[in-house]
Amino acid sequence: MPRFFSIYAALFCLLFFLGQAVPIFAAEPVEVAVTGVEGAPLENVRQALVLPYGLVRDGKVDQLWLDRFALQAPDKVRLALEAYGYYNAEVSVKAEQTREGGPRLKVAVIPGVPVRLAEVDLELKGAGSDEEELRRLASKFPLAPGEVLLHPDYKRGKGELQARAVSLGYLDAKFTRHEIRIAEGATSARIGLTLETGERYLFNGARIEGAPDYPLPYLRRFLAFEEGEVFSYQKLGETQLNFANSERFKSVVVTPERDQAEDLRIPVLVQLTSAPRHTFRTGVGYGTDSGPRFSVRYRDLNLFRQGHDLDLSLYLAQRLQGFAARYLRPSPLDLKSSTTAQLNLQQEDVSTYQSKLAALELARNRSFGRGELGTVYVKLQQENFTIGDVSSGSRLVLPGVRFSKERFDDQIRPSSAYRYGADLRGTHQFLGSDTALVQLIVEGAVLVPLPWRLFVQARTKAGYSILPDPLQDLPPSIRFFAGGDQSVRGYSFQGLGPRDDQGRVIGGKHLLVGSLELERRLYENWGVSLFYDAGNAFNDFTHMELKRGVGVGLHYYTPVGGLNLSVATPLDDDDGKSYRIHFTVGLQL
Repeated sequence: MPRFFSIYAALFCLLFFLGQAVPIFAAEPVEVAVTGVEGAPLENVRQALVLPYGLVRDGKVDQLWLDRFALQAPDKVRLALEAYGYYNAEVSVKAEQTREGGPRLKVAVIPGVPVRLAEVDLELKGAGSDEEELRRLASKFPLAPGEVLLHPDYKRGKGELQARAVSLGYLDAKFTRHEIRIAEGATSARIGLTLETGERYLFNGARIEGAPDYPLPYLRRFLAFEEGEVFSYQKLGETQLNFANSERFKSVVVTPERDQAEDLRIPVLVQLTSAPRHTFRTGVGYGTDSGPRFSVRYRDLNLFRQGHDLDLSLYLAQRLQGFAARYLRPSPLDLKSSTTAQLNLQQEDVSTYQSKLAALELARNRSFGRGELGTVYVKLQQENFTIGDVSSGSRLVLPGVRFSKERFDDQIRPSSAYRYGADLRGTHQFLGSDTALVQLIVEGAVLVPLPWRLFVQARTKAGYSILPDPLQDLPPSIRFFAGGDQSVRGYSFQGLGPRDDQGRVIGGKHLLVGSLELERRLYENWGVSLFYDAGNAFNDFTHMELKRGVGVGLHYYTPVGGLNLSVATPLDDDDGKSYRIHFTVGLQL
C-alpha cells in the first residue's frame, strides 16, 4: 500500500505541475514594461506594443526606429485601451536602459474612469423582425445600460445576431445603423443598432451531377434538406459531410446557386466524382483483450448498382478468429435507415471459456433523428462451448429491439459527448431455442469539459437476465463477464464473474460496471488521465461483489483515432498481480 500511495502522490504532483505550467519565452532585446493596467486591457496594450519586424536584427536594435516607435506608442496604447472603455487614459512612454544596459520602454498608464453605457437602442426591422429567436437574442445583447463599454462584447453581440438571422434564412441581413456615440471627454456612451433582416430564402431543390453508377433516389438520401425548407448553410455543410463520409465519392462540391434564385428560392448544385466501388484493405494491430491481430476486409459499395453495401471481413487474433459478412440495403426514408443481414462465424479462446459460434442476424434499422437509431432484429445462433468443466452446445432464436443515441462535437477527439443505448432480447422453446430467457442490457457514457483543459468521463453498463432454466444451459455469448480494456481495468479480459466449485470463472446472469476518469489534455495531441473502475458479473444482487481497479493513462490522438495506454492496479485481485497494462485504439467512450 505505501508503494502505491507514493506512485499516485508523485503522479498527482506531476499533473498539478502540468496544470500550473505556463509558457516561458526568451526575453526580447527590447524590454517593454507596462504599469497601471491589468487583465484583458493589459494584454491588449501588449499586443499593440509588439515590436515591428526589422526593428531588431541579429540581436541589434535600430535606435532611430525605436525612438520613432516610442513616439507612436502613446497613441497605440490609448487606442488599445478604448476597446475596454478607457477613452480618457493618460499615457506616458519613457525610453531608458535596464541594469544590464539594454533598451527598455517604460509605459505608464493612468486609465481614468471607464465609459459606461447610458443607452442601448437595438431595433429589428424587416420580414424577420418578429422571429422569436432573434428577439430573444436581442434581449440578451452582451451590453446593457450601466455597464462598461467593451468593444469585444459589442462586436460579438453584433456578429451573433447577424449570424443567427442568416442561419434562419435571412441571407441579406445587415446592420443599417451601427453607431457608438461618445462626447469628447465624456464618461457615458450610447449604442444605436438596427438590424434589417431582409426577406427569408428557401431551398429550391437540388441538382446532382456525376456518379452515374448510382441511382438518383439513392443519392438524394444524402441531402440534409428538402425543397421548400428554410435555406441554411449548416444544411449545406451537413449535405457535404453526408456524401463525403459515405466513402463512395472522392470529390464532393455543394454549391448554392443564389444567382439563379427565383421567388427567394435558391437551387443547389451537387457535383460528385465517384470513388472506386470495390475496396480491399488489410490491417494489423494489437489489443490487450485480443492480443496481436491481423484482418482482411473487402467491400462492394455499390452492389447491384443500387448503392447496396457488401462487407466481408476475415480477422485473426491470438484469442479470437472469425469471418463476418454483412449485407446492407439502404432505405429510401433517410440516410441512416436500412435493412441488414449479418453472418458471423467465430472461434474464441480466453482464460475463462472456449467457444465456437455461428450466428445470422436479420435487422431493420430506423433513424429517429440526429444520432438516434432504433433496431428490430432476430438472431439465430448455434454455439458450442466449454466453461469450467462443462462442455455443451446451444441453439437460440433471439428476437429483440435496440435503441441508441449519441452526440459528439468531434469524432476523433471530442471535448463534449454522450451516448446511451438499450438492448432488450428474449427467447423461448416454442421459437426453437434450447432454453428460455429475457435479457436487458443498458449502457451509457458522458464526457464533460472542465476548466484548465481538464475533462471528466463517466461510463456504465448494466445487464439483467430472467432465466427459468439453469445458467449452465447458456452459452458464454449470452452470459455476463467483467474485466478488460472496456470493463474493469486491472483485471484480465472476461476474468471476473461467479466461480464454480474449483474457483474457475463461469459467468453470471447480471452485470454492473462503471468507470470515472479525469483527463488533462497536453499540447495538441497528448493527454494523461487518472481513472477508477468498478464492477462485476453476478447471479444475485444480494451477493454482488464489485471489484475495483485504479490507474493512470497516456493518450495520443491521431487523425484516425486515439492510441490509449493504461496501467491499472487491481484493488481486489485474487491472483496476486500488482498491475496490468491495457492498450486500445480508437475513441474510448
